[in-house]
Amino acid sequence: MAPSGIGSVYYLGRNPSRDAMIAAIAGLVCGVLSGLGIGGGTLLMVYMTAIAGMEQTTAQGINLLYFLPTAACALFLHAKNRLLHLKTILPAAIAGCVCAVGTALLATEIDTELLRKLFGGFLLLVGIKELLYRDKKDK
Repeated sequence: MAPSGIGSVYYLGRNPSRDAMIAAIAGLVCGVLSGLGIGGGTLLMVYMTAIAGMEQTTAQGINLLYFLPTAACALFLHAKNRLLHLKTILPAAIAGCVCAVGTALLATEIDTELLRKLFGGFLLLVGIKELLYRDKKDK
């Protein structure tokens, strides 16, 4: 039984030309949003799981591969504009890598449905925070 997303939009594998075009459009939209600092990778996950009906773990793998070139482009531009703060980046990157390995191993053992619910809960909490709390800079 193939998973289905909103309105049974699960299309992968049925029409390679259309699949490539839809994936390119999703990548384009998420790339623009990434460039604006909105979190295109997270939105790509929402598209792949909720709309395209893709398995959570498959979508995570695709999202990781999507992240590599988009992050490299953003890193280049941030470095060019001198927006990188290495004293913050290095400890955060080291801690993030250590935690990512452990969590990735754990994610392969967690039930896919639970993983989807955890991801949805995370998105809900972030959305509530964005709606209810303003940055101190905005005041």
